[in-house]
Amino acid sequence: MSSARHLIVHMTEHALGVDFGRVINDGSSHPSGDGTSFLTGSEDAMLATPAMEGAFGSLERLTELFHGRVWIVSKAGPRIQANTACWLGHHGFFTTRLITDKAAVCTELGITHFVDDRAEVLKALIGIVPHLFLFGPQNGLGPDQAITVPTWSEAEGRIAQSLSA
Repeated sequence: MSSARHLIVHMTEHALGVDFGRVINDGSSHPSGDGTSFLTGSEDAMLATPAMEGAFGSLERLTELFHGRVWIVSKAGPRIQANTACWLGHHGFFTTRLITDKAAVCTELGITHFVDDRAEVLKALIGIVPHLFLFGPQNGLGPDQAITVPTWSEAEGRIAQSLSA
């Protein structure tokens, strides 16, 4: 009975999934110039990694539009998962769910919209997630089914527009 109700909820509500690295966390803009500081540096270096410009504000507004159904879905091993949780807490961000199989968790959570900076990830979500957004300076090299969004301002606008379509 609960699984049937679970499926009904997923079919009637929108849900947003968002990758973490190079989408929320901007490792390429680390003050040291070392884009790998989040992955290999000390805790202080990891925490100094800035957020992607506009990410927090856009995600806060999108969380309202999606009635709280926003998930961070990012491939991470135990150490990077711990770094991510620490970084999110340090920056006052909400909790995260980090997994290795994005397609499986998108299916489980009923994700209807997904933002990632890697075209190969979005290609794997075709047929699973109806609204795909390729984040960052990708020059439209993603799958035809994805909308390229170079900034969070553009992403927020295009995602909101898809909800009213």
